[in-house]
Amino acid sequence: MSRPDEETDHHPTTGLDDAVHQRTRLGLLAVLHETQQADFRYLKRLLQLTDGNLGRHLEVLAQQDLVRITKGYHGKRPRTWVEITDRGRTALTAEMSALKELLRRFENSSPSGQRRDDST
Repeated sequence: MSRPDEETDHHPTTGLDDAVHQRTRLGLLAVLHETQQADFRYLKRLLQLTDGNLGRHLEVLAQQDLVRITKGYHGKRPRTWVEITDRGRTALTAEMSALKELLRRFENSSPSGQRRDDST
């Protein structure tokens, strides 16, 4: 069976980035895209995470240069601020584009069970 002209040679899920797609990291990047910068306590409360869990996810994002972490003080209290990088914005945009395409294909798909293959 031939494929419709609108299909491509790859599935939208191939565009998902494992570092970004994980639920917590996607949430972090989405929040930081909205706020540009947020402190650790705000992110922890908003995304309902433990210190260790949030710290580990931020570490993964920072290793990929998707966020920048700055430590300092607010008054006498130590604070950690997190900021999305240009690379993080680009990765989030690509992730959202892949998700939009996946949703578009899902909404336009027929549950008829027609089998597709490359034999034609």
